Amino acid sequence: MLDIIHTALRLQADPARVVVRPFHIPIEASSVPGMPGRVRRIADAVLALDDEAAEIELELVLRDFEARHWQTRAVFLTRYDAIREALGLESAKISNVKRQLIGAYFCHEYSYAAAALMNPSVVPHPDQSGLSEGAVRIAMSLRAVGEGHISSIAFREGIIGPGPVLELMPEPPFATAADGATEEANGAIRVRRHHDSSLSGTVLFPMTAAQSKGLEDLRLVRFQHDDGTFEWLGSYTAYNGATIRSEMLRTFDFRAFTLAPIAGSAARNKGMALFPRKIGGFYYMIGRQDGENVFIIKSDRLDHWGEGELLLTPKYPWEMVQLGNCGSPIELDEGWLLLTHGVGAMRKYSIGAVLLDKEDPSKVIGRTSSPLLAAMDADREGYVPNVVYSCGGMLVDDLLFLPYGVADSSVAFAFVSVKSMIEAMD
Repeated sequence: MLDIIHTALRLQADPARVVVRPFHIPIEASSVPGMPGRVRRIADAVLALDDEAAEIELELVLRDFEARHWQTRAVFLTRYDAIREALGLESAKISNVKRQLIGAYFCHEYSYAAAALMNPSVVPHPDQSGLSEGAVRIAMSLRAVGEGHISSIAFREGIIGPGPVLELMPEPPFATAADGATEEANGAIRVRRHHDSSLSGTVLFPMTAAQSKGLEDLRLVRFQHDDGTFEWLGSYTAYNGATIRSEMLRTFDFRAFTLAPIAGSAARNKGMALFPRKIGGFYYMIGRQDGENVFIIKSDRLDHWGEGELLLTPKYPWEMVQLGNCGSPIELDEGWLLLTHGVGAMRKYSIGAVLLDKEDPSKVIGRTSSPLLAAMDADREGYVPNVVYSCGGMLVDDLLFLPYGVADSSVAFAFVSVKSMIEAMD
């Protein structure tokens, strides 16, 4: 019998968590002959104000929004710089007040988790200092869904243990978007969180055309390179409203993040999950190349993944519709623990587990015939009912710490005995 401990803590969508985002209005000519385009018209209207009127208008804006955001004036000035460059404005002739006011007209509040908070993954935090014996600091990613059903990546920090105890660090009063994007090779971009902001208050928003409608389901893993160093990697789905592709997040410290496309035929699919180290000189990934079965893929490059080998097909009633992974495999003494999600009748989601051979992960050693978790009772209701889903758990001593999404709406937490899990496998 499975030994599972559920925590009372549950994270819910929160429309009060807002950030300032660019309000994009196309910079183009007016449809009315002889009239300026809308962006030019707005900027000209602000510039035409006398100094006193401009200051009054800016104070009205700040009265409404300054207490709700971090460094609001600096954000307005950054947005002004983009408008200045697009319109060719001469800053030397424009007062600081009018610059801020122009920037404010091209910003808006965005409630990044108003619709849902779901599909978490968790890894050991890079900083393990100052902890009591038996405790471990964690970094958790969350899929946050806001206006327009656009997904972004949010984070929470916390401490597990000693024992099956979870404490999340408080969220800061202000959320901030990672910015300062710079382009790198092969379509990658690099962004940084502000040096004064915490990880728990940082949000990664879509930045490229391929990501424009969402960054979905980040599967984080702490990856150990051949030289023994660690890098935190995570595959996710980039969605532009019509097509998807897999991309990879890379970071060494959760301060600077590189978001890069994945090349190769496997990248046309979602749900890729990387093994935490090389095996036999190769990188390995779990994928779902046909939307129905689980495949294992190997590569000699982190950024290129081709066709894989069929690993698992639906076998039990609770997974008959389709199978997929629930995050990166976890290394045990006994083998690689792979969490799976299965879809059964009435599109009910469940989470199961598989044990793969440590030296040859294409070999299946064991498999749970019944789910570890299934959508039932309090886990049924939400935006998409009857769904439990995780993008990755973590081993803590002899327990699996498993954060999981509930009904595409909220996040719950459980601790599962690894021994009881393996004993339940066929």
